[in-house]
Amino acid sequence: MSKLESEDRETLPERKFALPGERKYPIEDRYPIEDKAHARNAKAREAQQDERGNLSAADHRRVYARGDTVLGKE
Repeated sequence: MSKLESEDRETLPERKFALPGERKYPIEDRYPIEDKAHARNAKAREAQQDERGNLSAADHRRVYARGDTVLGKE
């Protein structure tokens, strides 16, 4: 997975984030393999925040659904 620089992250459209309104958990798709790596990473980071009680149940479902879609686990 390539490192997503902050300037690149700022230029990503909202649809490239698992939580677009907050611009959290980017899942960009320059390359299909990296897209899957970003999806796995987003789910892992989300799990950490969920364990700490920093995410709502709705946000948890949204991130997992977006990650599963990218990973082909619909």
